[in-house]
Amino acid sequence: MGKKHLLISILILITPSFGGAYETDQFNNRLQFIEDSTAILNKQVTLAIADSITGRHGPRDEMQVVDGIYHKIGGKHWVDKLERFAMDSSEIERLDTPPHDSIYSGHPLWATRVAAFFGVGATLKVNNTLVGTDKFGHFLSQGRKFYRRWVKMQNESEAAEQSAYTERALFGQMTTGSYSNADLVANYEGYLFYRSLFEDNIIEGKPAILTWENDHWKMQRPFDWADHVNDYWDEALNINHYDQLLYPHMKTRLLTFCEDFLEAPQLFEVHNESVLKYRYRNLQLRDTSDLRLDSLCVEEDENSKVTPSSTSVPH
Repeated sequence: MGKKHLLISILILITPSFGGAYETDQFNNRLQFIEDSTAILNKQVTLAIADSITGRHGPRDEMQVVDGIYHKIGGKHWVDKLERFAMDSSEIERLDTPPHDSIYSGHPLWATRVAAFFGVGATLKVNNTLVGTDKFGHFLSQGRKFYRRWVKMQNESEAAEQSAYTERALFGQMTTGSYSNADLVANYEGYLFYRSLFEDNIIEGKPAILTWENDHWKMQRPFDWADHVNDYWDEALNINHYDQLLYPHMKTRLLTFCEDFLEAPQLFEVHNESVLKYRYRNLQLRDTSDLRLDSLCVEEDENSKVTPSSTSVPH
């Protein structure tokens, strides 16, 4: 009864806020080919930046620009505007993953909690990486919060602590049983994006997107998702950390994708991982390497080859 009461309480608390899916799934149909949508989404963000500075004149106000972009393609509702565009646009190809037929389907309700009710969001390809549409909301909305905390604290590690807290609480493990490393990465990259609007070399080797001239902003370069999206946005590579209730069910489910892994192991490979680990060293990412298919499936294959001793038994 205790678990049931807790579940009901959580659902009452969060249901009014839900406008879309809560989790994401880059395992199902991973071998399906879809076109990369980087150019389409680059245009959406670049136009939002341009719109936020058009007609605005001094004094210089960086937060006004940040808020302008956020209101243009972010939003206060559960699903950000750019996220909704990625979910619905006919220009964008998405994996054929039904929202209620995912890696979270079929598990006991007390293990999956909220995810069982709201299914999963769509997956598309950006910078040759499979990404859940929810990551755009994290990038724009949670990234903005991260940026605002950094402006106040001037300490990236302290700002990152609050980002990790959201994954431990309402937006993560408390309500779904999963702690999303990839969400934390998207939050951080959103913060870097907002800084890169005004600072050179936030994106290594590139000038700030905007420059201040006399009494107005001028755009120096377009936005590019390739500056931010990498393998750690992909939840089949940077796998979630699951609590004790959900972990055994997820491990069993992930083992069902070993056939896909054996057919195309290169699609489950993390590139430049040492670089990524260093880049995100302050984000409190949790080690989930035991659930990666290059570990899980190899271990399963080795176990299946173990046979009893061939010692003869007399009849």
